[in-house]
Amino acid sequence: MAAMLHDVIEDTGIPKDALAEQFGDDVAELVDGVSKLTQIEFRSRAEAQAENFQKMTLAMARDIRVILVKLADRLHNMRTLGPMPYEKRQRIATETLDIYAPIANRLGMHSICTELEDLGFSSLYPMRSKYISKAVDKLRGSHREIIEEIRGKLQEKLEERGLPGRILGREKHLNSIYNKMKFKQKSFHEIMDVYAFRIITDTEDDCYRILGAVHSLYKPLPGRFKDYIAMPKANGYQSIHTTLFGMHVNIEIQIRTEEMEHIANNGIAAHWMYKSDPSSVSNANQARVDRWVKG
Repeated sequence: MAAMLHDVIEDTGIPKDALAEQFGDDVAELVDGVSKLTQIEFRSRAEAQAENFQKMTLAMARDIRVILVKLADRLHNMRTLGPMPYEKRQRIATETLDIYAPIANRLGMHSICTELEDLGFSSLYPMRSKYISKAVDKLRGSHREIIEEIRGKLQEKLEERGLPGRILGREKHLNSIYNKMKFKQKSFHEIMDVYAFRIITDTEDDCYRILGAVHSLYKPLPGRFKDYIAMPKANGYQSIHTTLFGMHVNIEIQIRTEEMEHIANNGIAAHWMYKSDPSSVSNANQARVDRWVKG
């Protein structure tokens, strides 16, 4: 309800009390919280990017659902930026890359974060975005056989060991390709010459068995192994990362369970799916957010 009504206080002059009367105090508080976030002025890029500023924004939203509604609203704005005047598009895209994408990232909401980043990038740099996009499509076409061959060998190895797992190819996002080229001084081909896969399985135990299986198939690269299952990231992200060398190319593999996959993509929002009592969920989530904000 709050998502549907998020602009009402801001745009129509209908007071918070009237919303509370018709839709309840909870909804009125959420709509009011979203309106207050919308009114924040971002005076400078330095202020916008300051870690403290992100923390303040999150702390202001006493209820994490305010941030979720605001992020959904911003994602919708970014998807429909096209018809707006150039200056407004630039301002909204810059604010999105400086403020909202990092907040989504901090809350572990990978899907929203990468879409915000790619939409922001294509609004700010339409020509660069088109160029990288075309180059990615062209390269993907010429690499299709290698990708399918690696996927086939991984699948074969899992079946041979009787391990459950679905294998997904991982797409590289335009904004992340551009940033690696710009800040890490890497060429487009250096970035794209890594073949990335994700293996989703049933249990934590299966993750470690699959790790053993892929290491027996291709040689692991030293120093490129991370166990975020045993030591999760601050935002709750869990996965095993390993880089292998096989078929004359580097192969990056992430191994995780279905639940870890949901949490990696949807972060804080994913936790609602795993609990039945909504009041305990929102308390648990709020505690988790408080930890993340302090982290």
